[in-house]
Amino acid sequence: MTRQVVITGLGMTTPVGGDVETTWRAILAGKPGIVLIDEPWTHDQPSKIAGIMAIDPASCLAPHEARKLDRSQQAAIVAAREAWADAGAPEIDPDRLGAVVATGMGGLISLINSYDVLLERGASRISPHMVTMIMPNGSAAHVGLEIGARAGVHTPVSACASGAEAVSYAARMIQQGRADVVVAGGTEAVIHPITMAGFAAMRALSTRNDDPAAASRPYDIDRDGFVMGEGAGIMVLESAEFAAARGAKIYGVYGGSGLTSDGHHIAQPDPEGRGAARAIAEALSDAGLSASDIVHVNAHATSTPQGDIAESTAIVGALGSHTENVAVTGTKSMTGHLLGGAGAVESIFTVLALRDRLVPPTANLHNLDPQINLDIVAGVPRPLPAGDIAALNNSFGFGGHDVALVFRSA
Repeated sequence: MTRQVVITGLGMTTPVGGDVETTWRAILAGKPGIVLIDEPWTHDQPSKIAGIMAIDPASCLAPHEARKLDRSQQAAIVAAREAWADAGAPEIDPDRLGAVVATGMGGLISLINSYDVLLERGASRISPHMVTMIMPNGSAAHVGLEIGARAGVHTPVSACASGAEAVSYAARMIQQGRADVVVAGGTEAVIHPITMAGFAAMRALSTRNDDPAAASRPYDIDRDGFVMGEGAGIMVLESAEFAAARGAKIYGVYGGSGLTSDGHHIAQPDPEGRGAARAIAEALSDAGLSASDIVHVNAHATSTPQGDIAESTAIVGALGSHTENVAVTGTKSMTGHLLGGAGAVESIFTVLALRDRLVPPTANLHNLDPQINLDIVAGVPRPLPAGDIAALNNSFGFGGHDVALVFRSA
């Protein structure tokens, strides 16, 4: 486990932009991408707002490609193509190339739509692509086929921690010598009446329908739930040796990961944040770093009343007195919650913050909850110090999944 892993390519499509540059520019400017869903089905929905991808992924694909893919798979392919091109489309033995693309729910919309077709038009009208559109490993499989990966194609499914777990798994593949290059990330696209109704029934969603842009407000005393989002984030990971041999540009260095579980509740976080704190501590240990080395945290920060406090408790518990020197941000305030894609997209934000030495602001933070004992960046981006610095990305999911990732500056 001594091989160093570096990041050489980035790709994404999100509610604030259809690629990395556009998305990152919007995130630094603190511009939310949450909109009112103007569809008849929302009339009886408690929450009528979401983070819809700024660019329809189908419009970025050839028609014959788009019709064979679920929307989440379309997003994954769009982000993967950007990341692969950004990395310079490395020439590599396919047996040394892998793909790890996670999801929380997979092709759920394709399944529901296919059932509607079955009821309305009969079994003979079901698409022959239905099975591959709905299977959870579909995005990973299509990305793997796109690049010709033969070292392994994998799909971690751990709810909203899935994308971060994919990055950890990909790095392990390289560290263990299974691959030299792995395309990794997460994707999700399940904004649909049934999912919106389900999350609303749990009282998990914001109902600030009169002001969508201000609805996702992590750490604010007036937060009332998360906002669903959709999109994908993909990064290219390589062994440092392979990247150096081909002269690749390097965005940052993968430091380490910590994966734990709460053992507390199927949907609520441990209020003491014990599992999350252990994940952070394990990530630091894996990276060979101490709490004092962390200068920035891209927090999970969903904008739920319980979740934000539990994470704050966990960060303080893991970093101790060094917490006061750590700039924390919650970028879901702009993208909404991309569920299985969130950890990957926010890993990219963390890497870009280290590259640009700039922490993006948390949008919509006007009245900090007094139970939040963190230094939250709000209003304008905050500069990071020079030198070799490290940052943390947290991702947590229903089921008590806790994933913390450490990245270091290039």
